[in-house]
Amino acid sequence: MIVFDLRCANEHVFEAWFADSEAFEKQRNGGKVDCPVCGDRKIKKAPMAPNIATGKAKKTPNSEKAAKETEAMARVLDACRTLQKEIERTSDYVGPQFAEEARKIHYGEAGKRSIYGEATNEEAKELKDEGVPVASIPWLPPTDS
Repeated sequence: MIVFDLRCANEHVFEAWFADSEAFEKQRNGGKVDCPVCGDRKIKKAPMAPNIATGKAKKTPNSEKAAKETEAMARVLDACRTLQKEIERTSDYVGPQFAEEARKIHYGEAGKRSIYGEATNEEAKELKDEGVPVASIPWLPPTDS
């Protein structure tokens, strides 16, 4: 087994274990390697420093700060994924017809229910200007975990 430092297109660095370099390439090219922070699948190997055993753990202020930032981001993403799952469980997906369907519900032309879908920034602004209660949330890509 070999561990690689990997970097996504959003500059998140993380480690992953593979049987060998060929296994990494095969999994990456098959879209099976994604960033644990943002879910991005545009992954490449990051420069790695050799690990030389000295008997003492060496921590730098930057590595501690990066670790804390990564933990904080992971907690935020977990909260976003939990919210996303709850919305999917309790609401109807209306896709790109979100603005149209939200108006129908608001004006009593359709039954009241929770919905989610896609809207442009302009459509969302128009809905808010009309008094239609809407909220934008970050929608994360699916993960295998």
